[in-house]
Amino acid sequence: MCAGHRRSKLRLYHFILGGRPVSLRTSTRPGRRSAAVRWLAALSVPALVATLGVATPVGAADFTPVASTLTSPNPVDTTPHAQNGDVKAFAEIGDTVYAGGSFTSVKSPGAATWTSRNYLFAYDRATGALKTSFAPVLDGAVHALAVNPDGKLIVGGNFKNVNGVSRKNLVALDPVTGATVGSWVGRSDGGQVRRAIVRGNHLYVAGAFHWINGTEHSLLARLNATTGAIDPTFQIDASVARTSVELVWGLDVSPDGGTLVAVGNFTLVNGLSRNQVVMVELDGTPTVADWSTQRYVHPCSSASFPFYARDVDFSDDGSYFVIVADGGRASGAYCDTIARFETDTRGSAIDGTWVNHTGHDSVTSVEVADNVVYVGGHFRWLNNTNGNDAAGPGAIDRYGYGALDPINGMPLVWNPQRTGAPAGTTNWGPIVWELWRGSTGIHAGFDNDGAGGEYHGRMALFPLAGGRVTPAVNAPQTTPGFLYVGGTEGKLTRVPFDGDGTLGTSTVVNQPNLTAAGAAFVVHNKLYWSKTDATAPGGSYLGISMFTGGTVGAPWVGSGYNDWFNPATLNGAFYLDGRMYYTKSGQNALYYRYLEPDGYTVGASEFTVPSQGVSWSSARGLTWVDGRIVYGTALGSLWAVPFDGAAVDGAAATQIDGGLLGTNWSSRTLFYATS
Repeated sequence: MCAGHRRSKLRLYHFILGGRPVSLRTSTRPGRRSAAVRWLAALSVPALVATLGVATPVGAADFTPVASTLTSPNPVDTTPHAQNGDVKAFAEIGDTVYAGGSFTSVKSPGAATWTSRNYLFAYDRATGALKTSFAPVLDGAVHALAVNPDGKLIVGGNFKNVNGVSRKNLVALDPVTGATVGSWVGRSDGGQVRRAIVRGNHLYVAGAFHWINGTEHSLLARLNATTGAIDPTFQIDASVARTSVELVWGLDVSPDGGTLVAVGNFTLVNGLSRNQVVMVELDGTPTVADWSTQRYVHPCSSASFPFYARDVDFSDDGSYFVIVADGGRASGAYCDTIARFETDTRGSAIDGTWVNHTGHDSVTSVEVADNVVYVGGHFRWLNNTNGNDAAGPGAIDRYGYGALDPINGMPLVWNPQRTGAPAGTTNWGPIVWELWRGSTGIHAGFDNDGAGGEYHGRMALFPLAGGRVTPAVNAPQTTPGFLYVGGTEGKLTRVPFDGDGTLGTSTVVNQPNLTAAGAAFVVHNKLYWSKTDATAPGGSYLGISMFTGGTVGAPWVGSGYNDWFNPATLNGAFYLDGRMYYTKSGQNALYYRYLEPDGYTVGASEFTVPSQGVSWSSARGLTWVDGRIVYGTALGSLWAVPFDGAAVDGAAATQIDGGLLGTNWSSRTLFYATS
């Protein structure tokens, strides 16, 4: 770790524990529709074989690709600026945006002078003009904002007095004037309220407290959102810090209100062992769920972090949630990672569905919205499983912000970066405190003065306007179609195939763009293929060509981030549900890596699919057709074996062609297409 980066990590710990404790997670997400359809349990994921020995995903999930709606990476120019401190929380009521944090001065975009505003202010959503009528007076930082069903602004944080009256850490304010709502009775005992979330008329609060409204509640509580009265049926108490101060750091509740997940510095919840992460079932009387993971138990390499699970957020449909972490690095622990978990999974020792490693850099905030996993923090790379405070093979540059495909955790093409701070301001701080989906895009609150290469004082908005939609693409899903197999340079043999085992009459088609080709596979309307090239770093590269009407277009290099990957070693490959499956020369195994069509990047981690009864070392060419892997052999025959995405049993393999129909199936170039 470079010296500057190490100092920032130590600074983060100081923010957490030094002086007044400070929260990394605050704002309430806007209400979302309850899930109409849960993703069906379809695939169980095999164990990870290579890179760092970190276990793979197990648990039920549907990995069918989804369309993702990305914001623009160019922040709008109409957000205000905070001069100092940081921005930790956002909320919206009508056309007004509220921002809370530890700042003391703000200004509208384009204003020449600063306006005194301690810890909380409001501005016009369209213009960024300050709402001067909203002028509450607080004596400590704001860490959480929420809106109750009556349209009042709920504020949590590290304050003792509001508008000159004692209101410890929790208060309801008039959204126009900032006056205290005297009839709202919610109170904390001191400590701090770090997170506040409203679902229906339930207000969930989390932080470093032990009493709410004069009743004992350790780190978690539920109140009537309209009145502030305590809900006595919610008695979920987290306690016993790993080291230092016990607290709940991050919190989210599923959109349907049925499940809560909290992360922070605790090891027991209602007397049950739950290290850093707990799931609570909220239907009926709230109870600690039969859900636990071992991935946040072991300490990370940096002793500066007493805990490292920093933030959590549910998907829009509530079917999964994502946890982000810092902490350094450790074998078997999810330090400095982003990990997805399935909401409906139950049991112990639960692993993430997928895990993305930064390679020793902190991730401090996550927001899952519109089929995108947005992350922010003090990282320099994503997909960096093989790096340790440096870019390892597969690392993708992402400076402080990233957007991931929810299916495989791979970075999408979205890279605004934490840059653009003018001279004399703060260029790079350790924390992105908040990512929050508002009505017009993703709000970011942070501790520096640049975003997207522009000046943005401690806050920015990445707008939906000017963004884009990444389509849901996959392997060809319909039959009948055609098998294409290589042989003569610049030519392919095309064979009609019904998907069940019947082949038609073959024809040879000229493909002048397909030269020095190896393994190949189709994703939507593109052909991915290995091209041998002496000028490539590894002697070959993963080329991409348009595949239209049975014709292979001129290739281009898929991604500069794939220079480390040598596809010439593959004996065959196919794509399915966010993964590239393949065999390798001299290896009797079926492997996969994640592959992201939005940017054509290859995953840094290699996994092995459990198999029996298939000699993968003799396979030549692979493709997927209607639930089966179709593969050639070194002897020129063609076989098929059922594939459910989890394992392969060769007992069900069938021979389609013994090579007697005039086609030699021994080429590594074999793919299926519908045209």
